[in-house]
Parts: sequence; C-alpha cells; structure tokens
Amino acid sequence: MRTLLVPVEPSIHAERILELAGLVAGAFGSLIEGFPLRSFGMSAIGWDPESLITVDPTHWNESQTAAEAKAKFVAFMRAKGIAEDGPGPGEAARWRWAHDRPEGDGFLGSYGRGFDLTVVGQPGSEPGASTISTLESALFESGGPILIAPPRPVAQFGETVAIAWNGSTETARTIAFAMPFLQRARRVLLLADDGALGHAPSGEAIRLRLVRNGVPADLKLLPEARIRSGEAILREAESAGCDLLVKGAYTQSRIRQMIFGGATQHILAKARMPVLMAH
Repeated sequence: MRTLLVPVEPSIHAERILELAGLVAGAFGSLIEGFPLRSFGMSAIGWDPESLITVDPTHWNESQTAAEAKAKFVAFMRAKGIAEDGPGPGEAARWRWAHDRPEGDGFLGSYGRGFDLTVVGQPGSEPGASTISTLESALFESGGPILIAPPRPVAQFGETVAIAWNGSTETARTIAFAMPFLQRARRVLLLADDGALGHAPSGEAIRLRLVRNGVPADLKLLPEARIRSGEAILREAESAGCDLLVKGAYTQSRIRQMIFGGATQHILAKARMPVLMAH
C-alpha cells in the first residue's frame, strides 16, 4: 500500500478521509496523492435516492473550489508533519498534489488504476458529504480496492480486522488486496457461513490460506446465512472490537440491492469503522 489516491473536496467531511489516509501512509510509508474532486452538476443515483445531489452551476466556482480543496489537503499534511514528495526514494510518508485533472467522478476511477488504494468517504445525505457516485466510480473503475472512511475520524486502524467470507469472487479478490493490512494486524477474525457454499472454499479453507500467508486468523461460523446480512456482519465486527472490516462489494447485483437491500448497502450506510472493499 505504497501509493494512495485521495479525492478532496473543500468540506468539513474531508478531514476524516485525510485522517484515515494519513494513518495508512504512516503504517506503510505511502505516497498520498490528492486531487480536487469536481463533482458538480448531478451525481449518479446509487442505492440511496438521497445520494442524488444537484448544484446550481451558476453558483459554482470551479477554480475556487479546487484551490480550497488543495489548501485543505496541504494544511492537513503540514499539520501532521508529512513531507512533500521530492526526488529519490523515501521510506516515510509523503504527499503530492495533482494539478489540471479532468472534472467529475468519471476521472477518479480510471486515474485510480495507477494506485494501490483509493481512500473515499462513506456516502451520506448531509450537506458536503461524500456521494455514492464517487465511491462507485473508484470501486468499479479503478480495478483495485477502496478504503471507506466512516463518519467520524478514527484514532486507531487495522489492529483488529474482521473479514466477511461468503464464498464470492469479490470477497476472494478483496482478501488478496487486503493482505498487507492483514499481515500487520494483531488479530484477524474470519466470519464465514456455516452452511454449504457449493464449490466455493469453506471458511476453514480461507483460514488456512490466511495462515499460510502469515495471518493467524480466528474462524467464527455464523448460522442461518447471517454472513449475508450487513447488520449481522457489523454486529459481530463491533462486538469483537474490530477497527477494520474487509468485504467484497456488491456480491449481489446493485439493482437487486436497491430493491431488496443487501449486505453492501447496509454496511455502506451504517458502518462506524473503516471498510476495505473491492469488486
């Protein structure tokens, strides 16, 4: 996790995203690249109708917004003692600011392919909150994992990690992306279905995969298909004191989750801890 991409908006919610990115960078000696997220106009509708945001373009000053985003980013980095990137290799965390980037969330996903991780905020309906379109652009278009900052800044991150294993391709991929975090964790709790997963590996098979990668995980089997319940996953993770949740995103279709609900939808709305997701 040596390269992090952080889209920045000049809102009060940017602080929690930057705090989380700073914790990751401190742990891995990462380069944090920020760029102004110009998501004006109308955002795409995700699973939550409240995520439909409109902005009157006559009151939108693009250059001012970008300047404010940069000022917030740079001020945070200097306050945390993170140095600006320079020539030569470095083991300590560094930052740089990307100038002259295209507008909108569409750029975020494609540009994110050049980074190990994209850090975004949990979507919300309050003014200035991150939007579901920003999150889904990074999730579906970057080809890599995203780290979702919860509503409040976190002081501790990645010490106790929960993994929600439901047998899906998306979660198998997310576990692979999460390995640097898992190998640093003090404790890893693997939550898995206790029923038949067909040809998918069992929870014990995933536990052995983790052990062989230097991750001594504890396995907890959840009855009655509760591993497919976002509410049950969060309850188990919170009761174990986890400060990071690893889960594949949208292992059911987004349309189905919009209509019937789903684990991803619930976790994106309710998680109070950072969540690492990939699709």
